[in-house]
Amino acid sequence: MSVISNTTVLSNFAAIDALDRLHELYGEIYLSTEVYQEIQRGLEEGYTFYSGVEEALRPMRPDGWLHLTSLITDKEVLTLSSMPGQLHAGESSCLAIAQQRNWLLLTDDKAARRYAMEQNIAVSGILGCLILGVERRLWPLEQANRWLERIVAAGFFSPVTDLSSLVKRS
Repeated sequence: MSVISNTTVLSNFAAIDALDRLHELYGEIYLSTEVYQEIQRGLEEGYTFYSGVEEALRPMRPDGWLHLTSLITDKEVLTLSSMPGQLHAGESSCLAIAQQRNWLLLTDDKAARRYAMEQNIAVSGILGCLILGVERRLWPLEQANRWLERIVAAGFFSPVTDLSSLVKRS
């Protein structure tokens, strides 16, 4: 399944210099042109951690693993036009694309997650990414907990501070 990410997940991993963990976890990830514009505005406002997104973006880098995409079908545009008003452009575009292409959406935006669940769109966020990485044995639980701690220290709200009870043991 292809993956599209909203700004929230990208920015939180970028803020702790761990953006490459998303590449390790999912391979290629798409972001909408609206999300790219949000990242550009963030860079202009001085959020330098967004430069990691630029460095991983194709075509800026031939080996880039982040890919831009846009609304390309009439159904995607119609889906976008029916989005709730409280959603931002990046969230709405990602939701429309994920819904019409049956992609996994990465977001931690509460309203976007609620809408995704109502529409049966597969959705995950920072906690889901960290848990999946541990379950796939890409990194140890202790490391995932350290990243979570750093993400929380950078301003992310998390209902948990330890992923131990959420990780499925095999």
